[in-house]
Amino acid sequence: MLVLGIETSCDETSAAVISNGNKILSNVISSQISTHQPYGGVVPEIASRKHLENIIPVISEAMDQADISFKELDAIAVTYGPGLAGALLVGVSAAKALAYSLGKPLIGVNHLDGHIYASFLEHTIQMPLVCLVVSGGHTSLVYMEDHDHRILLGATRDDAAGEVFDKIARKMNLGYPGGPIVEKMALEGQETIDFPRAWLEPNSFDFSFSGLKTSVINYLHKKEQIGEEINVPDIAASFQKAIFEVLITKTIRAAEAKNVKIIVLAGGVAANTYFKNLMTQEAGKKGIKVYYPSPVLCTDNAAMIACAGYYNLLRGKTANLDLNAVPNLQMELEM
Repeated sequence: MLVLGIETSCDETSAAVISNGNKILSNVISSQISTHQPYGGVVPEIASRKHLENIIPVISEAMDQADISFKELDAIAVTYGPGLAGALLVGVSAAKALAYSLGKPLIGVNHLDGHIYASFLEHTIQMPLVCLVVSGGHTSLVYMEDHDHRILLGATRDDAAGEVFDKIARKMNLGYPGGPIVEKMALEGQETIDFPRAWLEPNSFDFSFSGLKTSVINYLHKKEQIGEEINVPDIAASFQKAIFEVLITKTIRAAEAKNVKIIVLAGGVAANTYFKNLMTQEAGKKGIKVYYPSPVLCTDNAAMIACAGYYNLLRGKTANLDLNAVPNLQMELEM
């Protein structure tokens, strides 16, 4: 079964062809990082225009690399939310045009589902499991009993983890995107600064990182005001430890509460080597196995969308041609 996936939720234009849900025949990603770097973050209008320029060449390249014809496709899967409205519309419009012209099923995919299924492209994973989706726009903790049944255990109440990485990096003039830069700086630093951890109410699986962000910014302001030198590597290492300690502790606690032995990491922050190693180490102490995708599949890509689309298709979950972009799309629960 061949599924073409299309992803344009933020600043990557991507198309991929997946065979039988796990074999990647192509996965083309056109990044806009260099375009948005001067602004310190993604500019939605610019992102939409770049998607318009890139969508057809990217799809064509994905089909060429897969070495198949459009007629051989069994379905078209596309991200329809959450994300930037204009960016999503580009991908959704292209997918609908292809599905209509080819007479193929159209599959709408939730972007968060895509991240969850990224690990299924590289690993044989048994359910039930707990998945931590942690990226620039999302921090969610999900229990999956099977493909048709999931429960949202917790989510961020304010800033997403990846968003805080970007904001702290920008405040320290490190550039954009912040995650990889902070990770690199942290390798040279020591965890000498005791930044706060927000644990919230007892037994809560929600997250809150705005307090940590404010604490780091206030620390930087204080150093600047009294003229003290700012040790960027130490700040990066200490900040990174604070945010990961909360993510890891709550994810393992959720796995224990649900009595599962598998944790799946998903999203751009899951590309952080320190995070993956620490999660694997701490979960291993509890007899819990941790899975995560390769770095290229952690960030936004169409292979994960095609994979999620494949599982939707198996369950008969297809969309009509009136499918629209839903910027604030929520994760479907208790399916």
